[in-house]
Amino acid sequence: MSRRVNMPTADDLFRPTSASGKTGKSPVRAPGIQAVPDEAPAKGPRRTSGRVRHEEKMTVYVTAEELVHIESARLNLRSELGLAVDRGRLVREAIAIVLEDLEKNGSDSDLVRRILAQ
Repeated sequence: MSRRVNMPTADDLFRPTSASGKTGKSPVRAPGIQAVPDEAPAKGPRRTSGRVRHEEKMTVYVTAEELVHIESARLNLRSELGLAVDRGRLVREAIAIVLEDLEKNGSDSDLVRRILAQ
């Protein structure tokens, strides 16, 4: 059992916590950095839940290298595009993209090809 303490990220600490998005204080963010809007137009029929309270939980184990890639993508979105996205949102969006591709392309989807290639 690890005795390591899990600390929240800066994005978790400075995000709105009330349903209306108003906490009494405005979140502290670097200039030019905006949180990804929840009302972003959908590119297809599948939409992610965005920044809402999630009632269901799923634990996914990743390798150290995969976690570094996820963090790198998150930091690139922030530095290059000014989008403050947490890891959960990034993963939910990626899952939505993969599931939409599976629904649209079936056995020709990227997911099926990657699973069969293993």
